[in-house]
Amino acid sequence: MEPVIKINPGASKWDIRQKVWDYIEEKNLANFPRPVHNRIPNFKGSIQACNRLTELQQFKSSQTVKVNPDRPQQQARFVTLEAHKTLLVPTPRLRTGLFNRITPPQGASKEQLRICSSSQGVRDFSVPVGLDAKVKVDLVVVGSVAVSEKGCRIGKGEGFADMEYAMMVSMGAVNENTVVVTVVHDCQVVDIPEELMASHDLTVDFILTPTRVIETHCKLPKPQGIIWTKLDDEKLEKIPILKKLRALEEQAGKDVTMGPTSPGVETDRPKQQPKRRPRQNPQQDAEGEDRPERRVEPEQKARQQTARVRKESRGEGRGEKEKEAGNVPKGKTTMIVKEHGPQEGEAANESKFPPSVTTVYLGGIPAGLRVSELKTALREKKAAPLRLTWQGAQHRAFLDYIDPQAADQALEALQGLSLNGHNLQAEMAKSQRGGRRSGQPSKRQRPPIVSKSKIPPETKSGTEVPE
Repeated sequence: MEPVIKINPGASKWDIRQKVWDYIEEKNLANFPRPVHNRIPNFKGSIQACNRLTELQQFKSSQTVKVNPDRPQQQARFVTLEAHKTLLVPTPRLRTGLFNRITPPQGASKEQLRICSSSQGVRDFSVPVGLDAKVKVDLVVVGSVAVSEKGCRIGKGEGFADMEYAMMVSMGAVNENTVVVTVVHDCQVVDIPEELMASHDLTVDFILTPTRVIETHCKLPKPQGIIWTKLDDEKLEKIPILKKLRALEEQAGKDVTMGPTSPGVETDRPKQQPKRRPRQNPQQDAEGEDRPERRVEPEQKARQQTARVRKESRGEGRGEKEKEAGNVPKGKTTMIVKEHGPQEGEAANESKFPPSVTTVYLGGIPAGLRVSELKTALREKKAAPLRLTWQGAQHRAFLDYIDPQAADQALEALQGLSLNGHNLQAEMAKSQRGGRRSGQPSKRQRPPIVSKSKIPPETKSGTEVPE
């Protein structure tokens, strides 16, 4: 069967994701939540696809099944419980552990099992499974954005499915014989070049769609465990269970040397990623799973922001770009994301940045896009900056590069960049162009960081950045 979505030669993982998301939206092939961009799509026909799980002999003979918490795989969780098998569901974003075991009430009816397979059931009818538990997982079900008939899989770019599997390998829960299944729409089956797959990428053995079952006979190996050199201290802080697992492996005599923090390295998921901004839809959790409806007030959203977010409503700690431009209205929020160098507020380390930088303006950023998603796209385009100044509310960002040559290369790479169906505009910031044509960079000195009370009048009325 020929794929309906054609992948261009030389396409990156991000290009493939974008094509699939755009196609599903254009053809109206998804249910709530919408849009599907940056999610595991909740495609129409997911129930029929999940029901095909019961056709697999590997499912029939399994005792313990791990299913991801996404909405399109809810029916897979239901048929697992209905078949009286042990159901394990990963903790959303691995925040508090690895697994939860779903424990339905004694003699549960079908309706009760449906509740247990929902996000509410994962919360109300589950018990955590510790790293020291002797768990053997017979079958793994994951979501995907795109998958090939040869078993290559692309998720939404944050690496949680890959990390979960690697952690299961490390704790002895899975081995090379464990079957991995993905459930997708037919249009999500595309041609994925094998050279895009890295050693940490999870491959699949079966693909279930609303119309067919595909056995991939994948030749690529699955992850052999956690590759510690690909992780850094910040990742351990975000996923505390990794610390415990690392200590256990260290006690067992394994090499657990961490990799250096190097955000400029091309990866499928961002490193040094700031705490995620609240989603546009507060009912979303994990990789797209619905939360029970709960209103999130603006004040709560603000508290969820990372310490790296600078609040502009009081004018304190305003980023250099805003001071130069002088056109940030009151109440706007700016996030400074330092790709290399010190953390926000470490004034003593400001000297680690070069004395001058070349800045690229990126406009047309769509509403709802997260800074982590932009960073992922920049890395896949090999245009990662020294520092990114995020102004999502104003639909723009500023990218600092070490010199004009690096900025030129980034500009060329960012031409035609499209995110969530919106074409982004990349050009040199007006404050630097100084009469030069757009796209010709010029270096500028980085202005000193000053508080609101010390900003001179000429700084407040500086050159406007493009709108």
